Order: sequence, then C-alpha cells, then structure tokens
Amino acid sequence: MALYEHIFLARQDLSQAQVDALAAQATEIIESNKGKVKKTETWGLKSLAYKIDRNRKAHFVMLDIEGPGTVVEELERQTRINEDVIRYMTIRVDEHEEGPSVMMRKNDRDKKRRSDRGDD
Repeated sequence: MALYEHIFLARQDLSQAQVDALAAQATEIIESNKGKVKKTETWGLKSLAYKIDRNRKAHFVMLDIEGPGTVVEELERQTRINEDVIRYMTIRVDEHEEGPSVMMRKNDRDKKRRSDRGDD
C-alpha cells in the first residue's frame, strides 16, 4: 500500500466543529475506498501568505493516508467540489512521520513561549 499526506485548507469562517466534520468526511471517503487514515492533525486557524478566494486565514488539516491510488483520486475529486475547502494538496511519501508533525511541534513551542512570557 502506498503512503500519502493530504493537507487541505478550509475557509476561515467555519467553526472548529465544521472543520472536524470535513476531516471526518475525508476519513469516511478514504475508508470506503479501502484506505486507512493513520493520523489526523488539525493545525488550527493560520494566516495565509496571500488572499485565496477573499480569505486571509484558513483552517489547516493534515491526514496521513495508507491506501491505493484510487483512494487519492476519489478524495481529491470530492475535495475539489467541496465549497468549504479553498486549497488541498496530496503527496506520496516513503514513510509517515512518527509522533506529532513539525507544525504541531511548532504550535506547542509557541504556546510554551507565550506562557513563559505571561501573554496567556
């Protein structure tokens, strides 16, 4: 089975529950096409480098996927027609990263720095 990382950006005006529902919908598509989701990470609402469809921010979500290429085809097809997703990218990887991704470690490090300064 091939390994993939699928990242999508959801509109800024969605609630966290709606973003979680999008991730669950993607998981359902993957599992119905004989694939497995190894890990799901929600990176939160982040600023974009430039506006995309009048959005200055977006919710970032990453899925680690294991499955055949048909899984990716169907997932990208469904993602393409979803109005809540403004961008997506799927890449094939040799192996999935163990533990939290770099983005999650960065979030934890930033939170620690803020709490050390007393900004919370």
